[in-house]
Amino acid sequence: MALHPTNRFRQLCLALALVPLAACGDSDSDAATEPVPAEISRVMQKSVYKDAVWSLHVVDLGSGRTIYDMNSTRPTLIASVRKLFSVGMALDQLGPQHRFVTPVYRQGAVDAAGTLQGDLILVASGDLTMGGRTKPDGSLAITNFDHNEANALGNALLSAPDPLAGYDALAAQVAAAGVKKVTGDVVIDDRLFQPFNFRGEFDVRPIFVNDDTVDVVINPGSSGGAASVDWRPKSAAFTVQSTLLTGAQGSELDIDLTPEPPACIGAPGCTGSVSGNLPAGFVPPLTNQYPLIRTFRISEPSNYARTVFIEALGRAGVEVAAAPVKPNPVQALPAQGSYAASARLAQLTSQPYGDYAKLIQKVSYNIGADTSLMLFGLAANGSTTVAGALAAEQNVLSTQFKIAPSDLHFIDGSGGGETTATGRSITTLLAGMTRRTAYTAYFDALPILGVDGSLSFVTDFEADPTLAGAKGQVHAKTGTYVSGPPLTLKGQALAGYMNARSGRQLVFMLAVNNVPISSINDVLAVFQDEGTIAAILWKVQ
Repeated sequence: MALHPTNRFRQLCLALALVPLAACGDSDSDAATEPVPAEISRVMQKSVYKDAVWSLHVVDLGSGRTIYDMNSTRPTLIASVRKLFSVGMALDQLGPQHRFVTPVYRQGAVDAAGTLQGDLILVASGDLTMGGRTKPDGSLAITNFDHNEANALGNALLSAPDPLAGYDALAAQVAAAGVKKVTGDVVIDDRLFQPFNFRGEFDVRPIFVNDDTVDVVINPGSSGGAASVDWRPKSAAFTVQSTLLTGAQGSELDIDLTPEPPACIGAPGCTGSVSGNLPAGFVPPLTNQYPLIRTFRISEPSNYARTVFIEALGRAGVEVAAAPVKPNPVQALPAQGSYAASARLAQLTSQPYGDYAKLIQKVSYNIGADTSLMLFGLAANGSTTVAGALAAEQNVLSTQFKIAPSDLHFIDGSGGGETTATGRSITTLLAGMTRRTAYTAYFDALPILGVDGSLSFVTDFEADPTLAGAKGQVHAKTGTYVSGPPLTLKGQALAGYMNARSGRQLVFMLAVNNVPISSINDVLAVFQDEGTIAAILWKVQ
């Protein structure tokens, strides 16, 4: 599940639908469609949804016939379901096997003593993980509760690989090339695309360390004593101090991270503080066990990456004369694209983009989806801005998928803010992707009902033996949009593919909006209801 917060719990965006239920009656259906099954109507008419808004569009892939149609032509807030478009277009344009290559160049000569008389430049490629999620077998480590959503969800499950592994690999190659000392500076060339603002938090650039987060790892101490607080990655770019206490059992959980986001990255001594109260006996949500995870945002990615790379060079035995902690000296960069192949000292090659698509979709990685939009724009027509990439995407959707511009309103690649689409545009995209060469990777990237990703915990439907068989048969993107006050689930959506019990293959979009909530548990209950509706669709079709 991916919740998209602004200032913690202000905005949890995964996807939404903005169309009224009207007792399941306000429909755009035509004479060929079937009435919504009574089992589904009973879920939609629960008291919690009395003022809510539902949308449903189900299409048989084999025949192209619309089976159920409720409000499919009305604009619907979709939040993270928007990733079906951005990741789909990137897969289609780049290809599932595309790999990102991040090179390191020297500017200057290396003398006989191994001294580089000049600068060392790492050229950012948009590689989302920079080797920081690579498992021993070369695949990506993905958990069901990703650290990118730790502050919104209240916890996460950290992946095991070293977040700095890629930087260490590059540094080792530089050392193996004979460099022992750098008299100039170390610079991150982050000019691949124009920086773009992410949800009012920071400007995203094409260089990443640990998904632009510092993980705070919390464990309880003895009652009344200090809680145990650690963090990763370890770097002089940003450190963490703690006054968090382990309070009495039954006391209120109150964990505060300040400043968040930290604006000091690139200045010596940049530090974040963890304070508050961790009740004795508290059971962490989602995982039901410690550690408890929170995160700080790496608000200046290039500054942070520069320091991390200098530290990696030091571990590899390469001395750098320049100060390790300072703003990234972009003024030292040569003309873009002017690097000589003979000056390349190292390179890091990523996993295939198809693997990154799986990371983005399974955990609903927002920055990964936004970056995918930028990478699509670059590949499609050289666009380096969000506006240019959005225009390039709309051109493909209009000309190749026949989705009208009026059916969509996108402002980024991840589904932030007032992102809308109609139900029919989503099912049209899903059907169209089945005819593209990237379809297998597109399908495999989606969360699976009751199995993994943001649908791993959606299992309440299994209590009904007539629905239990739906487990593993629904591959779909989730979406959530929470705002307030008053705290409201503005939208919860689910869209993707279904192998129905009958053997028919379906595409579907399901969404609800305007559900009053009081906590994250109310959001999770709506997840379960939509999982049940999906299971009913599986059964009756």
